[in-house]
Amino acid sequence: MQQSVQKVERGWKGRGALSNPSNRFESLKLEWEEEYQTGHGVRKTLFYEDPTSEILSYNKSPDLGFELSLNPYRGCEHGCIYCYARPTHEYLGFSAGVDFESRILVKTKAPFLLEKVFRSPRWKSKLILVSGVTDCYQPCESHFKLTRQCLEIFLKYRQPLALITKNRLVCRDMDLLKELARHNLVNVSLSVTTLDPALASVLEPRASKPQLRLEAIRALSSEGIPVGVMIAPVIPGLNDCEMPSILKAASEAGASFAGYSLLRLPWSVADLFVEWLSAHFPGKKEKILNRIKDYREGKLSDSRFGTRMTGSGKAAAEFNQWFGCFLRKYGYGEKKKPGINSPLNQQLELFE
Repeated sequence: MQQSVQKVERGWKGRGALSNPSNRFESLKLEWEEEYQTGHGVRKTLFYEDPTSEILSYNKSPDLGFELSLNPYRGCEHGCIYCYARPTHEYLGFSAGVDFESRILVKTKAPFLLEKVFRSPRWKSKLILVSGVTDCYQPCESHFKLTRQCLEIFLKYRQPLALITKNRLVCRDMDLLKELARHNLVNVSLSVTTLDPALASVLEPRASKPQLRLEAIRALSSEGIPVGVMIAPVIPGLNDCEMPSILKAASEAGASFAGYSLLRLPWSVADLFVEWLSAHFPGKKEKILNRIKDYREGKLSDSRFGTRMTGSGKAAAEFNQWFGCFLRKYGYGEKKKPGINSPLNQQLELFE
């Protein structure tokens, strides 16, 4: 289904956010001159070394099927306007807006720190999700190669991982993924939000185009690597109607499991998303916001465990049932699941 995208005469070329709102932790607010605020130039991406001494993040949320995650980068060049991780940049003194997309912290010691973890006598093998916050295959990975180096460490120590991305760059590491799959240590999920390239270009401007993600699913599947699709996020009134076609296209490409998560708008993400709707979909803005509220008990955001990923109420329950019907229709329950304890397996099992 093709979306009618409004042409926007503002912002920065290739960026998802249209502004750079003030940091909620900062007492000073910077006001840009009008010519800078509405300029059409390209804002250069800057990279900073992240001196972190810990590479694994521990998760205690019951909504997620993993305890540990690894993120080689902070901030993300993909520029997805809906990204729930945007407010994490405010802890660094940056904005959740354009700063999140153009000021990237690089954990250059990530492979060393990961090997240090695996070599520790206290380490007990468990699944690690690679890319729990920002995308490990965002464009700068083609230069820094930190994700590839980490995969080499996973393989060296025979440690299990699940990997999620929306970038075809994952196929670059086919050799390592094939070997990890041979030892039953990996599964890969491609995040597909829409099949409409025009919508994708403004929704997630620097991520791989939808067709390239489907090609990545096909390529990984053909090499025997367990691969699935994540419809993330589901945006009521905008892309929720595409769910059946995404599941069908991914299944035909070779996806063997699938999942979804509902749009989350924590903190400053809500204002950025509303601003984005006003610019790109002014005629549908109120409909989309009202549909989101149908899933969130009248609110735009709900951070409660148990509902934040899927919503609550009648609308959320109906979508969940609808999703399950199309999983069965396109044979996801009949296909071989990933051998490891995938964070997506738990969601898949709900519909079998």
